[in-house]
Amino acid sequence: MKPSSIAILFLSATAYIAFALDPHLVTSSFGEDRQAPTQEQLNFFESKIRPVLVTHCYECHSADSKIVQGRLRLDSREGVLKGGDTGAVLQPGKPEKSLLIKALRHDGIEMPPKGKLSASVIKDFETWIAMGAPDPRVAKESKVARTIDIEEGRKHWSFRPVANPAVPGVKDESWPIDPLDRFVLARLEASGLRPVADADRYAWLRRVSLDLTGLPPTPAEIDAFVRDNSPRACETVVDRLLKSRAFGERWARHWLDLTGYADMIGTSNNVFAEHAWRYRDYLIEAFHQDKPFDRFVREQIAGDLMPAESPQRRAEQITATGFLMVGDVEIVEPDKAKMEADHIDTQVAKIGTAFLGMTLNCVRCHDHKFDPIGLPDYYGIAGMLRSSPATHKIPFGVWSLLNSTELPETPEQLVARQKLEAEQAEKLAALKAEREKLQAEKKEVESQLALPENTDSRGAKADIEKRRDEIAEQLKKLGPAIQHAEFFASKVPKAFAMRDGETPADMPIYIRGNPYAPGAVIPRGTVRVASWDKFSAIPAGQSGRLQLADWLADKRNSLTPRVTVNRIWQKLFGEGLVRSVDYFGTRGETPSHPELLDHLATRFMQDGWSQKQLIRSIVLSRTYRLSSTNNAAAMQVDPDNRLLWRMNRQRLDAEALRDQLLAVSGELKQSNGGPALVLEDVENCGALTQQGVNPPNYTHRKPRAGEEFLRTIYLPVMRTNTATNDRLRSFFDFVNPAQIAGQRSQTVVPTQSLFVMNNDLFRQRAKALADQLIAAAPQPDARLNQLWLRVCNRPLTPPERDDALAFLRQLGESLETKDAAARESLLWTELCHSLLSSNEFVFRI
Repeated sequence: MKPSSIAILFLSATAYIAFALDPHLVTSSFGEDRQAPTQEQLNFFESKIRPVLVTHCYECHSADSKIVQGRLRLDSREGVLKGGDTGAVLQPGKPEKSLLIKALRHDGIEMPPKGKLSASVIKDFETWIAMGAPDPRVAKESKVARTIDIEEGRKHWSFRPVANPAVPGVKDESWPIDPLDRFVLARLEASGLRPVADADRYAWLRRVSLDLTGLPPTPAEIDAFVRDNSPRACETVVDRLLKSRAFGERWARHWLDLTGYADMIGTSNNVFAEHAWRYRDYLIEAFHQDKPFDRFVREQIAGDLMPAESPQRRAEQITATGFLMVGDVEIVEPDKAKMEADHIDTQVAKIGTAFLGMTLNCVRCHDHKFDPIGLPDYYGIAGMLRSSPATHKIPFGVWSLLNSTELPETPEQLVARQKLEAEQAEKLAALKAEREKLQAEKKEVESQLALPENTDSRGAKADIEKRRDEIAEQLKKLGPAIQHAEFFASKVPKAFAMRDGETPADMPIYIRGNPYAPGAVIPRGTVRVASWDKFSAIPAGQSGRLQLADWLADKRNSLTPRVTVNRIWQKLFGEGLVRSVDYFGTRGETPSHPELLDHLATRFMQDGWSQKQLIRSIVLSRTYRLSSTNNAAAMQVDPDNRLLWRMNRQRLDAEALRDQLLAVSGELKQSNGGPALVLEDVENCGALTQQGVNPPNYTHRKPRAGEEFLRTIYLPVMRTNTATNDRLRSFFDFVNPAQIAGQRSQTVVPTQSLFVMNNDLFRQRAKALADQLIAAAPQPDARLNQLWLRVCNRPLTPPERDDALAFLRQLGESLETKDAAARESLLWTELCHSLLSSNEFVFRI
């Protein structure tokens, strides 16, 4: 895991020793002809040295240590002379050349880390080493060190090649619609179970609409589907949903959970990520256009290194590498080596989680505790990323900047950009002219105040002072406005993007993850246990990212297709066939249907890595059509529904809940993307000099007009403080943007109910909906029918009609207002709010 600043200062003794240690030092040893220590020397060791080692060193550096830090053992003569990961710690007879003494003196190296020992103790160690480091201790047998057996590791199910299993036979040949249904039914029949009945048409339509677009069906879409009695009615719906831009907006948000995306850089100083939105828009378009997933992978890892047939495609590919850039980067970190190592760690973790379903970040410090993944695997990938620097140091202050790349433009885009820059220059010139005019007037006013006649004339002096204060206030506002206009003068399109450095090279292991403790240099490569051949040669002068991208997207890679189809399954069913969607390692869940997982992975690759085609097949299957009703017998055998005898009910995530509210109230506005931050507003920006101690910063004080009616994916994602219209995300399990997660939690806590009942987001949508219903339908029955269709996406039942009318009647009896219009609006607003707060609205069944 990432060591914090404090952890780096207080690592094991070996890590400190490595600060100045040459890893190529030859380990010293006693020769065969060495003089045997005298009894006096042994007594000195027993009385002066051994007690100190036992008290201050054995906890971390002995056979009884839980983990032998840095593989350095100080509980035997052999261990002391052998040293640890970084070589020898002392040279017998040479205390001044022994790093153990340097560490004890806390001379840039600190051992023990909890505090410096006394001068007399340090003197004793100097004497001991000078006499040849006599030591009678014999090594105690230590715990057998774990070794990584790659061939044995490849026997784990996730590292085996993807198979193409035969579709199983079933007893009930009438039930399956798609081949995937046969895998499900075969398991159910083998367990003596039957699937529940299909969901009704209204439930299926609401389910597939929310799953594919994050939006509910409209009354018109409901009516069209119910009236369509053709065998292809469901296909017509699915094809319409898949073609909509709303599909791209919905599924791009799923992917953003795996990237650490935010519109801010790091969690300190509120630094704005000016160009991050371009990566978000890239994702929306990629899902909307059904970019083949293997190309999608390659572009995000190495799009800048791939050939492009047009400026638009070139810009798209450059922007795609934002995957490796948009995470939590602490650019105000003064320790630049640590900042680089931490960001590389984030990048490796994202690659491991998003594409491979593996936890690679813990391998920064040590071999994986459970999986056959070692330090060479981590640093093989890290070397490629270190060869593509993501940040650069500015010449002042302690902060850095994320690297950005100018994007190629079409002739039309160039003309449009030049027009914007001309307008900006004209605005800047006008601001400066206004400042000069005011400064000249200020001088005139100050000279008038200095005249004797104005000093004596109370009436005139009061008018002149007033004008002086007005000028001062205007100049105070003009300063930031001019600074803002100068800062954003350039309109050249840019993206946070990767690019190869000037000197790509292999990377050393960082002992215990510490960039100041370099160990052996590791050739660039990938995860050996998941590889089928030797890693492709990296051409001279290249980072290796292109070869890494090809490896990730290769059909022979057993992890990428399995992890991807499992993620898609999880989004549609609530749980993956492998429930630990981000971890396919030895301590993760095993697949509930391993043959089905490989069947889907095979189809996915055979169909050109088309996510839409795979999603289409799944949502048109019989398994997806099942209702979410309970079955007592099946519940006894399979209470967790691992055999898929019914559909899982899912609470809507924050984005779908908010977007559905706006859609139901008729207030949702379409957007083509663009910046989420309102950087064009001076009030929101600060420290725009790029020369001060603090970096430029942003506070979302003034939202853009109409922001409250946009889909949630287009709202600013802040790392520390929520923006104006996104508070719902903080109550409904939005992924912390400093982290990555393929599956969100679904908590049920009182604050969620309180938010739904009391927040203006729900109350205002309820009023908008009520006013529309009142205007459209004068009769209560017609209003109720429309209300249920819009909110629950199904017809109103007679008992519900009776309950609703009783609610309106009882509430009306308690109201004191006599204004008929206000009374009616309030009654229907409360009814709408009650329905918008119901489980049927908050869940998709």
